[in-house]
Amino acid sequence: EVQLVESGGDSVQAGGSLKVSCKASGLNFDVADMGWYRQTPGMEGDECELVSTISSEGSTTYYVASVKGRFTISQDKAKNTMYLQMNSLKPEDTAVYYCAAASGGWSWYVCDWNSTTTVWGQGTQVTVSS
Repeated sequence: EVQLVESGGDSVQAGGSLKVSCKASGLNFDVADMGWYRQTPGMEGDECELVSTISSEGSTTYYVASVKGRFTISQDKAKNTMYLQMNSLKPEDTAVYYCAAASGGWSWYVCDWNSTTTVWGQGTQVTVSS
């Protein structure tokens, strides 16, 4: 069974940094495209935002415009762990961050919790205060 477990969420001041992690078990990182979604306050149900993705080879990354230059996605295959380094945090980055492993592509604004092609973590809360 594939499991994704996030950690590292915390409360920080605006301008601060945080690194969240996603530890995978039962998953071969060599064939899995990984990514981070977030669900900000006010989003409900399956509403969310695709923040960043990294290809299985680690050579291709994607960032939503609002985090480009501030967030960095990476992975350590030896540890089966993916990371999201978040710098220059803003209050609008406040959200629950979800780790995902997708084999059927990515949706920009929908978290299909019942998808048969995406595995989800339980989420980690990031709160940025002004």
